Amino acid sequence: MANVVVVGSQWGDEGKGKIVDWLSERADLVVRFQGGHNAGHTLVIDGVSYKLSLLPSGVVRKGKMGIIGNGVVIDPHALVAEMGRLEKQGVTVSPDNLRIADNATLILSLHRELDGLREDAASAGTKIGTTRRGIGPAYEDKVGRRAVRVMDLANPDTLPAKIERLLTHHNALRRGLGEAEIEASTLLEELTSVADRILPFRDTVWKRLDDARSAGQRILFEGAQGTLLDIDHGTYPFVTSSNTVAGQAAAGAGIGPGALDFVLGITKAYTTRVGEGPFPTELNDEVGQYLGEKGHEFGTVTGRSRRCGWFDAALVRQSVAVNGITGIALTKLDVLDGLESIKVCTGYRLDGIELDFLPASQRAQANVEPIYETLDGWDGTTAGARSWADLPAQAIKYVRRIEELIGAPIALLSTSPERDDTILVADPFRD
Repeated sequence: MANVVVVGSQWGDEGKGKIVDWLSERADLVVRFQGGHNAGHTLVIDGVSYKLSLLPSGVVRKGKMGIIGNGVVIDPHALVAEMGRLEKQGVTVSPDNLRIADNATLILSLHRELDGLREDAASAGTKIGTTRRGIGPAYEDKVGRRAVRVMDLANPDTLPAKIERLLTHHNALRRGLGEAEIEASTLLEELTSVADRILPFRDTVWKRLDDARSAGQRILFEGAQGTLLDIDHGTYPFVTSSNTVAGQAAAGAGIGPGALDFVLGITKAYTTRVGEGPFPTELNDEVGQYLGEKGHEFGTVTGRSRRCGWFDAALVRQSVAVNGITGIALTKLDVLDGLESIKVCTGYRLDGIELDFLPASQRAQANVEPIYETLDGWDGTTAGARSWADLPAQAIKYVRRIEELIGAPIALLSTSPERDDTILVADPFRD
């Protein structure tokens, strides 16, 4: 059986929720392998919208097992709240359909506070655009080997020593920021108050996945954010705090890379970005406004308006290479309906030199000029199309040109938010 990794090939918000839901119907397990509750996926099932941030998409479907892997940082209070929201919509989340890696790192209130303090202290032009949810500081503590992990909640006798080590670091930071120190008893109470809600879900996830693979079950690995927000390969420093690329699925879930059979790159038919950072093809005109309004470009988690621009084939081509993308799921093609002409960025010009990739330096990323190729728009609509025959000829030409420019074939084509408005070209879950 094939195991599939789903990653975003741009700056996130590519429409992963619908595609993951579409695939999860055929998967046995759905695994989150990085990030935290700064991610946002919207699923529409039988006309009902489900907004997920931390939970794997599979939990909304009966008979599926959702897994939160060790590569995820978990705010236990946010997780409990999200489960409560789903339960109000009639979705039961229990240890029967959700498991959490016992070696996953916890996000605590001090992480959220530090995230906000740093962002507020940053000067104009240096703000990262963080969601202020404590994701970055939690990853810092993980790397610094002072994090509190899920398994630690089951050992209250060892928690005081772990808290002491954690607060030695954080109280020093807080003193430097002019903030009051945190008492160890306060943090201990915070952890013990939520332990009983989290511990029933803990599991040795790497072993569960190994057993599932041996049994021939299908595993879907669900990425959050997008490749261009990767801590190493994104537009640093305007990135998230984790690796978002396909290779992280192995490390962040505890499974060998040889088990990753198909990498599906979710790609929007134009480009969007939330928050700060470079955006070579951004449109600050009526076309950009048109894309934002027609595409309903508002962040699921933040509610912030997304910046909009033309499709950047050079950036997606990089994502294809870095992720080893097998096929593309192209989304929101219908948003381009009605445009007389459509531009596609094929490369950049920097200091008089043409480049076919985006350089890593912050200066270069801020100063590149996009090189455009102009394609004809199309009459008619692509909205709701479920076969190639339903698409205008010029829309098909646009799709084929994207394939050529990014060096990857289209596996799926999404033509509306509805899950059935999808054209299947190549089955990621091929046997």
